[in-house]
This record gives sequence, structure tokens and C-alpha cells, in this order.
Amino acid sequence: MSAPNLWRRLVAEFLGSAFLAAIVIGSGIAAQRLSPGDTGLELLENAAATAVGLFAIILMFGPVSGAHFNPVVSFADATLGGISWRDAAAYLPAQVAGCISGAVVANLMFGLDAVSISVKQRASGPHALSEVIATAGLLLVIFALARTGRAASAPAAVGAYIGAAYWFTSSTSFANPAITVGRMFSNTFAGIAPSSVPVFILAQVGGGIAGVFIIRFLYPALTPAQAAQIVVPHETDNGSGPEHDQHVSSDGR
Repeated sequence: MSAPNLWRRLVAEFLGSAFLAAIVIGSGIAAQRLSPGDTGLELLENAAATAVGLFAIILMFGPVSGAHFNPVVSFADATLGGISWRDAAAYLPAQVAGCISGAVVANLMFGLDAVSISVKQRASGPHALSEVIATAGLLLVIFALARTGRAASAPAAVGAYIGAAYWFTSSTSFANPAITVGRMFSNTFAGIAPSSVPVFILAQVGGGIAGVFIIRFLYPALTPAQAAQIVVPHETDNGSGPEHDQHVSSDGR
């Protein structure tokens, strides 16, 4: 892959991850202020904004990088024959830095300190199980659609899945190590205490591994070209424009 094309993709992953964190955290702060003391309504507002925002940013950045915004998605894509391992490794710091930057921006947009470390403890057995299931389910949504010729539906499906997973998981479905790290930097409705982060990330990695095994079991007879058709067209290796094969999107939060 040429260096200019890789840099464009990394910038897209950084910006998309920053928007993702700003959407998740910013809408959480807004919900907390608009509906004080009503946790259910706050969660509904936060989930709705995240679902539609995720749909939009996948469409925004997918043609450049594939709109992963999530290291688990990137490494699953590499495992299943999509992007290279080198590119997946390069995506990771861009995604983490983007989510941290988005958290800082969200804090500033609501007049808070740029960095406020969260004290919200989330680590527990049920939360860890929820993250395993949420992350595995996210991969299944993405790759099942791609591998059955329905990739065009994936941006909406990913947004819908994450919106639903806010409610059917006790952890509210982070399903993304990068956003988990970013949410440490905002002591607000969407935050997570640093001491809870390792449990969440280990569970997300476990969910990613489980998801890859399930995908391989359910869709075993695919060619490498079919395996690479994930969500939205993105730039070719020489940086000349969108290619016909499609690579992975998204996120999770």
C-alpha cells in the first residue's frame, strides 16, 4: 500500500473515531442535562443519538477507510482475509487517539473541563458477559451482511444493532476497545472508570475471537474476494479511488 493512501485512511479512522466519541459522550451529557434524574430517558436519548450518528459517520468515512472505528473490527477483518495485518495495526492508534480526542471535544462543547477522568465503575461479571455478546454480535452483523451480498444495508444495520444493544446488554454495549479508552476521559453519563477498562477490553477481545469463529462456521465456503466485500467501497492500494471490492465498517461504540 502506498504511504499517501495509508495516511488518508488513518486520518479517516481518526476523524471517524473522534466523531463517534463526540456523539456518544456529547449526547450522554445532553441527555443528563435535558432529563435529570430520569435514567431510562437519558439512556434512550443517548442510544438514539448514537444509533443515527453511527449510521451517518459510516457513510461519511467508509469510502476512504472502510469506517472501522474499532480495533476489534479491524483485526477481525485482517483475520478473515480483508485488510492486511499491517494496516490493522496502523488503524489501532488512530482509532484510540480519535476516541480520546472526541471525548475532549465533547467535554469542551458542554463547558466542562477538557479532561475529567470518569469515576463510574462498570466492571462486573454481567457487564463482562454483555461485552462478549455485544462485540460478537457486532461482528456477526457486519460480516453476515457482507458475506451474503447485503453489504449496502450494513451502515443502517450497525447503527440499529448498537442502538438496540444499549438496551439488551447490561453494559450498554461499548463493544469497542478504542471507545472504551476514550470514555475514561469524561466523568459524565457515558464515562467509565479506568479500573473498569481492562475488564471491558478483555471481554471485547474475547467477543471478537468468538465472533470470528462463528462467522467462519456459518460462512465457510467463501472465496477471498467474497470475504473482502465488507460494507462500503474504499480507496484502492494505489490511492486512485474507490475499488469494486468492499471492506469492513464499523464500529461499535
